[in-house]
Amino acid sequence: MDTGTHIAMGIALGGLATIDPVVHQDPTLAQTIMIGTIVGSHAPDFDTILKLRNNAVYIRHHRGITHSIPAVILWGLLISSAIYFFVPSVSFLHLWIWTFLAVFLHVFVDIFNAYGTQAYRPFTNRWVAYGFINTFDPFIFIMHAIGIIIWLFGADPVTTWLVIYTILIAYYIKRYLQKKALIKKIHHYYGKVERIATSPTLRQNIWRLAITTENSFYVARAIDGNIQIVDRYHRVPLPNNKLIDKAKQDKNVAAFLSFSPVYRWEINLYDDYTEVRFIDLRYRSKGHYPFVAVVQLDTELENISSYTGWVFSEKKLQDKLLVDDEPTLS
Repeated sequence: MDTGTHIAMGIALGGLATIDPVVHQDPTLAQTIMIGTIVGSHAPDFDTILKLRNNAVYIRHHRGITHSIPAVILWGLLISSAIYFFVPSVSFLHLWIWTFLAVFLHVFVDIFNAYGTQAYRPFTNRWVAYGFINTFDPFIFIMHAIGIIIWLFGADPVTTWLVIYTILIAYYIKRYLQKKALIKKIHHYYGKVERIATSPTLRQNIWRLAITTENSFYVARAIDGNIQIVDRYHRVPLPNNKLIDKAKQDKNVAAFLSFSPVYRWEINLYDDYTEVRFIDLRYRSKGHYPFVAVVQLDTELENISSYTGWVFSEKKLQDKLLVDDEPTLS
């Protein structure tokens, strides 16, 4: 989820904590728990600081180890211990329980969007992305905003948040059933499907789809349950040669390949160098595929330049690379 929604969830959990009799009877504990749930609800995303290094490090590690099972346990202990250091009079056990729940809730809701997390580490490094809740979902954010406003006007926090979260649980079930219906329809029309990447949009009735079959990649949109193919690419295995081996050794390409499950590739030959490009098919926007990895190698297969990340025009991509020439052969 986005930062705003995560923090709103932390506030909600801080209010819900008063259902605990020990918290309800101790205003100081309630205040420290509110701090713990707000910080804990955002803590796993502290790895955003990796962007200061480069995109390759960020893409490879964001929502990785910081969202793993050991990290969820560790975040709760670190945050509650830091707060307890300054307020040792409160119950550490209750402070830790609610702070841990805030961290857990952060990671739990992240697995339902298209980006996903490595939430099952250390048991597996695979990305878990169920793809039926948008990274920023207006309905979820608005429901939290309504809950906070009602609470500020004096409503009982436990009742408020139990009602809000009952509605949100029903909303998650509804979105899951919508995705399930789309998956069923895709299997019906396309037969042997190996992978379906679903990505909901800000509009409830529109979904982005990336469908992998034995021979093709289909990029599609679902509008009101009707599937529309917008692009189709022949599925061609990566060549087994020195050029591709060298390209895969580049840090930006390696980061992209560790994260992207559905992509196509292309090789462009220029006068003095060769460009290998990898294009993620999950994030098509306005006819463009913004998430890419590009590496440029000279005639000796030495790395000239490379990049991975989100760019929304060819010009911006070329601005991030050191070479900008017209291809002589493609």
